[in-house]
Amino acid sequence: MTAAYKQFAADRARQERARLDALLRRATPVEGCGPAIPVAPARGPQVSVTPHVVMPDPSSKTGYKVECTGWRGFKAARAVDIFDVLERRAAGRKDKAGKPAPAPAPFTKGQVNAARLYRDLVERHNAGGMRCASLEARRGCGPSAGGEFMDAFIAEGDAIAWMRRQIGTGSALAVRRVRPSRRGGDGARNILDRVLVDAICLDGLSFREVLERHGWAVSGQNAKAIMGALAAVLDRMQGHGGAGMRKVS
Repeated sequence: MTAAYKQFAADRARQERARLDALLRRATPVEGCGPAIPVAPARGPQVSVTPHVVMPDPSSKTGYKVECTGWRGFKAARAVDIFDVLERRAAGRKDKAGKPAPAPAPFTKGQVNAARLYRDLVERHNAGGMRCASLEARRGCGPSAGGEFMDAFIAEGDAIAWMRRQIGTGSALAVRRVRPSRRGGDGARNILDRVLVDAICLDGLSFREVLERHGWAVSGQNAKAIMGALAAVLDRMQGHGGAGMRKVS
């Protein structure tokens, strides 16, 4: 074995070790999470969250209290979404001199919660459809205990339908309202509110990707326009009309 080959083999081994170490870092649950959460390379970027539940409390003025439910004080982990990314960018902003100048997140907590609730409901409801098919298959074989599940499944469907009615059929970005030079040419297509919500909340696309998919120029002005449109839709999905996206200087 020549010296050059030995050096090549050593370099390859170091590169492979670095690759595996990076893979393990991404796959390992973030600090503070429970030890039972496994290392999972397919999980992707994640953040720690504190599970909690609202419980009756006669001693409270409101009659309720919020209680953390994490096992032995540990936190849970969830996948990072675009709202985490936007909040992190806002918190890490710097001024022209390079000094930290954190800004408020572009979406309110209520708007983010509405987006995540919609995502969770749709994903769980779509997965529940398989169980419904299983219950139908077993129905002829005898009694089943699927009544409670079916009630919850129907209630979830009603909640999703209500949220989609709030989304409506309007356009987040309409071609006829924007001059050709700003929208990026004749290939731009209308971006409907429902398409925007599903792309961001369900498909995990960025605002840049949404603009590109619909033939729009990727500009700060267009990105701000669809962010504002999404904020308005999320306000409606909470059951009220709000001020929309926060202004970030």
